[in-house]
Amino acid sequence: MPPLLKKRGRLHADFSASLEYLQNIIETVTPELYGIFESEARQRLRGRDESDWPILATALGLACAVWTEDTDFFGTGVAVWTTNRIEIFLKEQAKSLESQEE
Repeated sequence: MPPLLKKRGRLHADFSASLEYLQNIIETVTPELYGIFESEARQRLRGRDESDWPILATALGLACAVWTEDTDFFGTGVAVWTTNRIEIFLKEQAKSLESQEE
């Protein structure tokens, strides 16, 4: 993580606080949820990094997007968000909330 933090101009303290926050909201996904989508996920990743199949299978099982910088997920049939797009989205959400509070 330190190289990623440095690349994004973030302090180690930012990482620690963020990680602590995420640990409180992240829920573990069991193989029972995503395992049934293994074949489909592997097929969608064929010719790419098939070892990523559990992530794609989870997205399929939860009908949700994937947040990644890994381009292997593009074109797999699930929405893919990169960090810079999420930052834009969250800034817009914050602005919207601020205007509602005024």
